[in-house]
Amino acid sequence: MASLNVGNLGEYLREQRRNAQLSLRQLADAAGVSNPYLSQIERGLRKPSAEILQQLAKALRISAETLYVQAGILDERERDEVETRAAIVADPTINEQQKQVLLQVYESFRKENGFGPDQGARRKDTADTAGITDTAYTAGINDTTDTTGPTAGDDAGRSGSGPRTADGSDAEPSN
Repeated sequence: MASLNVGNLGEYLREQRRNAQLSLRQLADAAGVSNPYLSQIERGLRKPSAEILQQLAKALRISAETLYVQAGILDERERDEVETRAAIVADPTINEQQKQVLLQVYESFRKENGFGPDQGARRKDTADTAGITDTAYTAGINDTTDTTGPTAGDDAGRSGSGPRTADGSDAEPSN
């Protein structure tokens, strides 16, 4: 069987498996794939789907996006964008409204720097066809046409400049 252009992925997976101190069989079991199939991936003979890469990443406790980059499904810049959006979405210390504002600000900076929503939409389509199920994309966060979030004028009626609670409302003043 001829080697596909996935040698770097296979080598990377083998290195990550060894770092995790897992045998080939242990990783195969944890990821829900067969031992021979995983061996073929590591030797560069098979190209796994995005779904299999996601299962392997979960079993190895590493970023699926990193494996997507190694497999050529996602480029480095796209991975950085995905990880930034995912970090915002996953942050338990900020509420949904604050997350939307952060994502809108992030998107506006990307647009200002020449990486606007058109490229984000292309990536979303690419991610969907590759089988990538990143939270940031599936949550529809790439859509920057949402105008229901707060604007700069929303704080105009706010009393004082004190702290806010986790839900974004004004905190009670301390006496």
